[in-house]
Amino acid sequence: MLAKQLEYLSVLNYLAAERLSTEKYEYVAGQVYAMAGAKINHNRITRNLANLFWSALQDQPCEPFVSDMLIKTAHDRFRYPDVVVVCNDDPSQDDYVREHPILVVEVIAESTRRTDKTDKRLEYIALPSLLEYVLVEQDIAEVTVYRRNAGWQPFYYYLGQEVMLESINTMLKVEDIYERVENGELAKWRLEKSAREAQS
Repeated sequence: MLAKQLEYLSVLNYLAAERLSTEKYEYVAGQVYAMAGAKINHNRITRNLANLFWSALQDQPCEPFVSDMLIKTAHDRFRYPDVVVVCNDDPSQDDYVREHPILVVEVIAESTRRTDKTDKRLEYIALPSLLEYVLVEQDIAEVTVYRRNAGWQPFYYYLGQEVMLESINTMLKVEDIYERVENGELAKWRLEKSAREAQS
């Protein structure tokens, strides 16, 4: 993310400007930060997760949103998670903002790694509603899940394994999260999987 150097901007002015802006900005203590464009693998992962979540949550009071839904993490902080699940009981009266997510996913890029693992993680897990925070690598196949009921300790998942997302009562295969994603690790794993299936 790139900082936009401005004098202190109030929350009200930020929210008003965000509705008119052709670019997306996150808001942290009076300063705004432009959201950088995402690689194709990043977009594939967010699409996969949104589709998987949508299928799991049909007829449920919760639903996923991708990239464009602002999450208020504090009175002076607003973030755009890559994927977020919120429920019908969210108290926000603003159609552009939700306040009580139960699940937040960030897809890690080199430019966002430090923020996703530190600042954003601390902001998200401080939300009383949040049950799980998920980090998904795009250049390797690794999924990290932080759970409230486990004291926010990280759990790691890899190709060939399944991830239980307790917040939405859903089991996901790691390979499904990475469907159509291209990197060296995934290419090798797919070749080995095809060979095993051919032998069986």
